[in-house]
Amino acid sequence: MNKNIELQDLGLQDYKDTWDYQESLFKSIVDAKIKNRREELTLPTNNYFLLVEHPHVYTLGKSGDMSNLLVNEKQLAEKGASFYKVNRGGDITYHGPGQIVGYPILDLDNFFTDIHKYLRFLEEMIILTLAEYGLKAERSPGETGVWLDVGTPFARKICAMGVRASRWVTMHGFALNVNADLGYFDNMIPCGIRGKAVTSLHVELGVKEVNVAEVKEKLLKHFTVLFEAEFIKQKTEV
Repeated sequence: MNKNIELQDLGLQDYKDTWDYQESLFKSIVDAKIKNRREELTLPTNNYFLLVEHPHVYTLGKSGDMSNLLVNEKQLAEKGASFYKVNRGGDITYHGPGQIVGYPILDLDNFFTDIHKYLRFLEEMIILTLAEYGLKAERSPGETGVWLDVGTPFARKICAMGVRASRWVTMHGFALNVNADLGYFDNMIPCGIRGKAVTSLHVELGVKEVNVAEVKEKLLKHFTVLFEAEFIKQKTEV
């Protein structure tokens, strides 16, 4: 059982390039597990955690509804945004500058084999981090991600989530709005949920900009406690 996780902060990277990189890491873990089983080996498998910021992009999960994207191809180009259909759960999501996007690529056999618990832990990491900024963030029943003012007319989402798992290996992850331009969310029905707003940490705190490095530190701190893991830091370019 290997609870060490290689941490890679990729900086600003194209969504498709990062997706391809995720897939390569995901496949390397799955292939190692298959080899272990076939050859009756007990070699440890690797774990990775990618932090990244993407240029403007909209992604639609495998069960998503295309009608939740409210702009056409020409309008996307005018906004400098791209679009991809992806193999994660969830509906439509936006990524862009000012977001912290995290992709844990973990072999859950190293931690616990429970996808529900995995998602709840990711949410808890966000909730605990936002609490350090004086915000009461919560889960919204029946909806993934992290929200503020749940159960009121002012409910708003601050972190979206969508994952894929196979053979207990995970990919994709979460997108926390830190200094996000919320205007880009007007081009879609966020996560396919009508009548719910989206927010960003800098808006909630009433400041021009939040220190992104500080938020990352807090996220990783809570992740290591929840998953009883240790990060091995490495700066890598895709």
